[in-house]
Amino acid sequence: MPRLAPLTKLILTAAVSIWALLLPTLTGQAILVGGELLLLALYRPSAKHCKAVAGLTVFAVMLAALQYVFGSTLEFSLMTGLKMFAMSSIFVFLLATTRLQDLTAALVSQCRIPYEYAFMFTSALRFVPDFLEESQIVREAQACRGYVFRGSPLKRLKDYVAIVEPLVLRAVSRSETMAMSLELRGFGRQGRRQFTADVALGSLDYTALLLMLALTIGLAIVR
Repeated sequence: MPRLAPLTKLILTAAVSIWALLLPTLTGQAILVGGELLLLALYRPSAKHCKAVAGLTVFAVMLAALQYVFGSTLEFSLMTGLKMFAMSSIFVFLLATTRLQDLTAALVSQCRIPYEYAFMFTSALRFVPDFLEESQIVREAQACRGYVFRGSPLKRLKDYVAIVEPLVLRAVSRSETMAMSLELRGFGRQGRRQFTADVALGSLDYTALLLMLALTIGLAIVR
């Protein structure tokens, strides 16, 4: 499978979200989701990214079920679940196939975004898988202490405070450590930055961008 440039994959991430909003039929949403999964499979994702897709699948099913229970039609409920899955799983593809250093280089050198903002964006992406992994660790630790997440929705909501509180404290602690590390390394110094990553667009990237543009215009006209 040929490799696309980081900028092309970033634009693809935004384009998929737009397509999910423009597609008016359940069949179209299903084709979009199938295409995403096929694209991700061609890049041979790791077990961690497969687990992330499985988690998003469960969440999409729960979202569709809630929509249906609270009075929406079956078609609308399924479309809601597929839209959520399409718009979130494309980020798994982006994270699974792109180094964050390359993404930062593309944002700064090709999109002309200030380095501080590009670093903040990629750092937020990097925290997502770590945050999911930590939530699982906290959940297992609380289960070992006797927490049982069962009962009415109100009881479960109260029980989840035992998970959210340590997660927030760990996130704050990590952000403080990261801020100190960045300050010690001179983050924020003025001057021209040099990137060693090769993020230049090739012929395949231009072809993919043209196809994305044509598909977006076509869906907007049909919509």
